Amino acid sequence: MTHTAENRTDIAAAVVSLAAEAAELETRVNELRRELAHLKERMKAVSTALYQNPPRTHG
Repeated sequence: MTHTAENRTDIAAAVVSLAAEAAELETRVNELRRELAHLKERMKAVSTALYQNPPRTHG
């Protein structure tokens, strides 16, 4: 194999590897976005519950 062909093979392998890594990262980002949205909803529910049930004063 010529040096040029080896370089092309190396570049192609690097591109495939980077594309696979990018796909994995994109999947993880989407998972994190879903988790953040879920957390936001839970925080909203807790906040609402706290305002609906203010602490009692001992008097």
